[in-house]
Amino acid sequence: MEEAKAATVPPISLAAAVSNVRISGAWSGVIEVQLEAWTLPMLRQEVARRAAASSDCVNLICGGKFLRDDDPAKPLAQLGFRNNSKVLATVVQGDRGKAINKQADAQAEHAKKLARIQDAAKALAERHADGTLPLEDYNIELEDQNGQKVMFGSEADKKALMMGLMLHTNARSLIGKQKFKEALDVLYMGEEAFSLCDPKLTEIIDNVPILQLDIVWCHFMLQDISHLAVAGIRLVKARKGFEHSHGKDSMRLRHLQAGYQAELAIYLRMELLEGVVAYHCGNFKEARKALSSAQVKYVQLQVPDEALSMLMGMGYKEKAAKRALRMTGQDVQLAVDFLVEEQARKMRRKQEEIWHKLRFRSVLEQKRYGATPRNKPVNLQELNNLVSIGFERDLAAEALRVNENDAQKALDLLTDPEKNCALQSQLEKRKKSRTSQPTEADVEGLTSIGYDRSSVMDAVQLSRTKDDALEPLAGAHSENNQHAIRSQTTDDQEGPSAVADSHNQMDKGVGQESPKYQRDEVMEDELAKEVTGDPLVDYDIEVTKEGEAIAEYLALLDSDASAI
Repeated sequence: MEEAKAATVPPISLAAAVSNVRISGAWSGVIEVQLEAWTLPMLRQEVARRAAASSDCVNLICGGKFLRDDDPAKPLAQLGFRNNSKVLATVVQGDRGKAINKQADAQAEHAKKLARIQDAAKALAERHADGTLPLEDYNIELEDQNGQKVMFGSEADKKALMMGLMLHTNARSLIGKQKFKEALDVLYMGEEAFSLCDPKLTEIIDNVPILQLDIVWCHFMLQDISHLAVAGIRLVKARKGFEHSHGKDSMRLRHLQAGYQAELAIYLRMELLEGVVAYHCGNFKEARKALSSAQVKYVQLQVPDEALSMLMGMGYKEKAAKRALRMTGQDVQLAVDFLVEEQARKMRRKQEEIWHKLRFRSVLEQKRYGATPRNKPVNLQELNNLVSIGFERDLAAEALRVNENDAQKALDLLTDPEKNCALQSQLEKRKKSRTSQPTEADVEGLTSIGYDRSSVMDAVQLSRTKDDALEPLAGAHSENNQHAIRSQTTDDQEGPSAVADSHNQMDKGVGQESPKYQRDEVMEDELAKEVTGDPLVDYDIEVTKEGEAIAEYLALLDSDASAI
C-alpha cells in the first residue's frame, strides 16, 4: 500500500527573510514562514498539525477567497502573501471538505474554460475581420438570411459582432445540451461583445433580442425566480428588438423569408416567459393573455401526422420534414418548396467549398510571398496586373508586399532603376532565408501556429526547405478541418483565407508584428464547428418544453380563484 504523500514543511533558514502569517479560526496564532519557500499545501499542513486535524479537512480563507492548492504549488509570495497576512482557518468533516474542494476545482475549471472560449472567440474575430491570412483553412463571414455578405461601417463593429455571434452560438449549443448555468456565463460574454457594436447596427438584427430571450429562458429552466425583475426588463428589450428588426407584425421578416413563419417558435417562447413573469408578479390578467397567445402558437406548431407522412413518403427525413412544416404553417406544398430551397442552398455551399479548394493554390502563393508590414497578404489581382505589363512575378509581388498592396507605389518602385536594383537584392536575401535547411526554430514556429509537433517533425525530415515542410502540413490541415460553415473570399484577397502564413512566424517582413494571441486551436475549432451557416438555426426550436410550461401555468391560473 502506497503511503499518502504529505507536503514537507521546510526548516526555517536563518539566511532567508522570515515573515509572519496570522491564523484565526480553528486555530489561532502566528506561524513563521519563508514566503519564497513555503507553498499553500505546506501552510495547510502546518495549520492542520497545530489544530489537530487532517489537512484534507482544513480550509484556508484569505482576502475573502478560499485558497485552493495549485498544481504545481506556487510560493506563498506569488499568491499575494505578505508579512502579517491574515488567514481564517476552518475545519470541516472529511466528506464535506472533499465536496468543497471538488466544488472549488469545478468552479476553477469552469472559469478557465470560459476564459478559453472568450479568448478563442476574440482571436477568431480579430483574424477574420481585419483581412489578415488566418491560421486555419476556413474563413468566417457574416451573412444575412439570404446568404448575402453583410457590409460594415467599421472593422471594430465587424469584430465585435463576430465575437458576439460566436459566443451566442456556443451558448446555444450548451442550452441544447441542457447546460443552462454554463450557457448563462457565455451568454453574458456575448451580450458584452454585442454592446461594443454601433447601436444602429444591433437595432436592425435580431441576434441581440434572441440572446436576451435565451438568457431569460436559461433562468426559467434553472427555476431561478430571483431574477424575475431583471427577466421582465430583458423581455421588454427583446420585444422592442424584434419590432425593430422584424418590423410590425413581423412583416419585414416574412418578406425576407418569402412568406415563411420561421419566427413563430421564438414568439411562442417570448410570450410564455412574459406570462410566467406576469404570474409571479401577481399580474394574473396579463399572465393569462400572454399564455393564451403562446398556446395558440403552440397549437399552430404541432406537426400533423398526415402531412409528416406525405413528406417522408417523398424521401425526406423526419427531422427535416418537421422543420419544414413548422416553418411554413403546416402547408405541405410550401414545405416542399422550403425543402427544395434548403437542398439548393446546401448544394451551393458544397460548390463553394469545391471552388475554395481549387483556389487553395492562390493562398499558398500568397503565403510564399509573405505578408505586408501590416500583416496583410499580397493582393493577387494587383500582382496579375503588374505581371501583365511585363514585370517578373516574384519581384512585382515583393514590390506590392513592401508597399502594403499600393499598386501605384509598387509601380513607381519597379520603374525606378536604382530602387528596382535594391528591391532585387532584398528579394534574393529573402529567398535565401526561405530556402535554408529547416531548423529547430522552424519546428517551433510551425508548432506554435497550431500544427502537431510529430507531424511537423515528419514533414521537416522529408523536406529540403521550411517552405517544403509547410505545404504537406497545410494540405493535411485542410483535409482535417472540414467545417460546415461559410467559407468566402474577401474583395481584396484572392482565394480563401485558408492557410497559416509561415512568414508571420518564421520569415517576417519589415515591420511585421507577432500574433496577438497564443492559439488555442482546440477551442477555436470547437467554436468554428458550431457556426453552421444555417440562416434559420436560431428559429428552429423544438417547443415540447414550452407546451408543458404553458399547460402548467394555465392550470395554476385556473386553480387560483383570484386569477379567474
